[in-house]
Amino acid sequence: MKHCRGVVFDLNGTLIWDTGLHNQAWDIFLSRHDIFLTGKQKNELIHGKNNSTILCTLFNRQLPEKELNQYILEKEILYQKLCLQNGIDYAPGAAGFIEFLKQQHIPYAIATASIKENIDFYFENLGLGLLIDRQHVIYNNNRIRSKPDPEIFEIAIRVLGLKCEDVVIFEDSVAGITAAERAKPARVIIVNSTGNDYSNFGFEVITDFTQVDRDIFTINAALC
Repeated sequence: MKHCRGVVFDLNGTLIWDTGLHNQAWDIFLSRHDIFLTGKQKNELIHGKNNSTILCTLFNRQLPEKELNQYILEKEILYQKLCLQNGIDYAPGAAGFIEFLKQQHIPYAIATASIKENIDFYFENLGLGLLIDRQHVIYNNNRIRSKPDPEIFEIAIRVLGLKCEDVVIFEDSVAGITAAERAKPARVIIVNSTGNDYSNFGFEVITDFTQVDRDIFTINAALC
């Protein structure tokens, strides 16, 4: 069994179960702009990808920076309002699993398509700083290529001082799982927060972080 020395998490839909709120925000945004997507199209075109990639695809053109930024903020303000109205929380077992990583001195990072404004929101409203150092949150800064490109995972792994083959990556979206696979980690674990069918990937699927086999970290913990 290949043991892991570090962890990289996706954030939305993986550590934070907010896919439904993102979908609601996108529905409002798309309605305002007379765009309709099926649930399948949302999974393919939206989930896990950077906003700039999503919006240029939706509008079928390269958007000028000013217009692009206006659309991005419009959608994320809608999302943040829904979060405050409905509440969001971490995935089942996530806090306990992160506490295990801390106790065993196993380094971990987040690699997310979220923009800085949403990261600020999570630190201010969800206590994300209690779980992770901000320097270990790698987010969409408009310079990192969008998932399914593996770049954001590769950056997060370098921040941890590890090699790709040293880590386990947790993901939930098709684009994110594909990016994780392309990074060639020790293992990919899919977090199924929406009841989707991931059987075509062939990776382990969990619905609760208590289901993660802690023994995959035994060797690393012993070395710390």
